[in-house]
Formats: sequence, structure tokens, C-alpha cells
Amino acid sequence: QVQLVESGGGLVQAGGSLRLSCAASGLTFDSYAMGWFRQALGKEREFVAAISGSGGRASHAESVKGRFTMSRDNAKNTVYLQMNSLKPEDTAVYYCAADQVLYRVLAGKDNLDYWGNGTLVTVSS
Repeated sequence: QVQLVESGGGLVQAGGSLRLSCAASGLTFDSYAMGWFRQALGKEREFVAAISGSGGRASHAESVKGRFTMSRDNAKNTVYLQMNSLKPEDTAVYYCAADQVLYRVLAGKDNLDYWGNGTLVTVSS
């Protein structure tokens, strides 16, 4: 059974930092591209970042470029999202997702292979 478990969310002041983690189990981790998505209250889910199975290619949404960095450690079956210079508009539930096809993660397809349950990030002003 595949599981994606996010952690690291919480309450932080604007300008602060958080690092989210997503631990995967039950899959051949380096065969999967991984992505981070977020959904704010009352808004649609949006793409945040994606990374290839090898970690050699990463892509970030324009809204977070220069502030957020996605990485992965295939030895630990874990992906990370380092979030710096946080803004109140970054407040959302953050989800990780896995799919065997990178472009599907980049496109934010609804039917990606696996999704986590999310972790809440709240940025206060």
C-alpha cells in the first residue's frame, strides 16, 4: 500500500521559514516524479513545485520562485519543500503527490497516481 505522509506544517510569521517533508512508502521511489501543491480556503488547488525521479530536474511556480526550493533524498524516500520569506498568501494546505510521468505532475493533473493528506501552513501578518 502506497502512502505519502506530509509533515512540517505549522504557524509562522511573515518573513519566516518552514521546511515541509513528504515521506513515501510502498513504491519504487526514484521511479516517481514528485510534486507539491497547495489549496487555500475557498480557492482551487495550485501547483507549487515538482521534481523528477532522479532529482535532476526541478520546477517551481512563479509565485514561489526564489523563495521555495523543492528537493528529494531518494535514500530516505522523502521529498522536501524549503519555504523561505513566507507571505500570508502562502497560507494553505500543502499536499505532496507522486506520478510516474513528470509532465503530469507539472501539469497538476487531478488523477496523479498518489496524493498525501496534506499539512497546514499558516502565515500570520
